[in-house]
Amino acid sequence: MQLDPKNLTQLESYKILTGSILPRPIAFVSTQDEKGRLNLAPFSFFTIAATLPPTLVFCPLRRGPLGEKKDTLRNIEATGEYVVNIVSESFVEQMNRTSADVPPEEDEFLLSGLTPADSSVVKPKRVLESPISFECRLTGIVPAGNDGPGGGSLIIGEVVMAHIREDVISNFRINVEKVKPLGRLAGNFYCRVTDLFELNRPE
Repeated sequence: MQLDPKNLTQLESYKILTGSILPRPIAFVSTQDEKGRLNLAPFSFFTIAATLPPTLVFCPLRRGPLGEKKDTLRNIEATGEYVVNIVSESFVEQMNRTSADVPPEEDEFLLSGLTPADSSVVKPKRVLESPISFECRLTGIVPAGNDGPGGGSLIIGEVVMAHIREDVISNFRINVEKVKPLGRLAGNFYCRVTDLFELNRPE
């Protein structure tokens, strides 16, 4: 089968991409607006962009049939600061509650029952339950796709402070079995990182 993207609807394209690019790590992003109101939301379009300085990228898609900006993007545009929290199996239900479409004034920390903890450098709170949190400062926003439904924004940020629970790190190596991260699949499906194997790179 061959599919020409020009002949696909936005939903059809979304289904094919999210069902093919698997598994996807989850950036659990905490922000606050200019009034100090807290926001917390998961994004599975997420990766590393550089290691010196450490730089992360995630991409919030536009929201709903009108293609409105999500609160996370609006807050980062306004303040230039946010925290990327790594999702662990232990609080997946709470994380899922924050994916609900709620008004900007509703605090997803309260909605989810997760604990806001003070950051060291940036103003937005981090998620206390997360084994790893990266405080970030915005370095750039790159529009992607349409300026409306189906479009997105690549948010590029430098990590200015890392919080890592002591039991998950040794000699700068992260113990994935203790972090118990989740991967995002298509639809309502997620996966656990439980089936590990090692493969050495060729010389």
